[in-house]
Amino acid sequence: MYLSAVNHRIPLSDGNSIPIIGLGTYSEPKLTPKGTCAKSVKIAIDVGYRHIDGAYIYQNEHEVGEAIREKIKEGKVRREDIFYCGKLWATKHEPEMVRPTLEKTLNVLQLDYVDLYIIEIPMAFKPGDEPYPKDENGKWLYHKSNLCATWEALEACKDAGLVKSLGVSNFNRRQLELILNKPGLKYKPVSNQIFDFSLTEEEMKDIEALNKNVRFVELLMWCDHPEYPFHDEY
Repeated sequence: MYLSAVNHRIPLSDGNSIPIIGLGTYSEPKLTPKGTCAKSVKIAIDVGYRHIDGAYIYQNEHEVGEAIREKIKEGKVRREDIFYCGKLWATKHEPEMVRPTLEKTLNVLQLDYVDLYIIEIPMAFKPGDEPYPKDENGKWLYHKSNLCATWEALEACKDAGLVKSLGVSNFNRRQLELILNKPGLKYKPVSNQIFDFSLTEEEMKDIEALNKNVRFVELLMWCDHPEYPFHDEY
């Protein structure tokens, strides 16, 4: 398969394709100046990025949408050239919440569809509009997931034309098999978004020399969740 800066898509199992190089748009909302995300996405599109990875929980999808629409208006890209991946957050796993949540993302982006929509994490928080719910003692409020029911709601979104492909993120083997073995499965997950790569010893030494004793994504909020993936064999 020939891949280049202009053409670096690979096929997905549902017949769609995904650019293998993508721009992640997460940045700590409280520390990021307004407009930074939009500027980054515009520059990324100008230099050849076509895969933009975002999420409603990042609180910057309005800037991502602004950048995409501006580049389309300029004639730099067409909508079909852009591959946008959005995510369903942990407080929105209830089936009746799935489509409204995706529609909210589309409204914020001001796009008609997303190319890939994934369950961001298999564990769930208490359903609602508070993204990080805690009780009066500061303890995380978890919720029992029904991943098969959530998946069925996502399949309905695909049938409605709101999303082209469906996937998951941070799932272990058991959680993936729950969906793959679900009776009546219409669409298989096309991807499982997880940090899978290898580094040489020399590269590890180079990275260690940059150490600032900071870990940006700790996921400590999930450590006590009974469905935390790393409680199982991954």
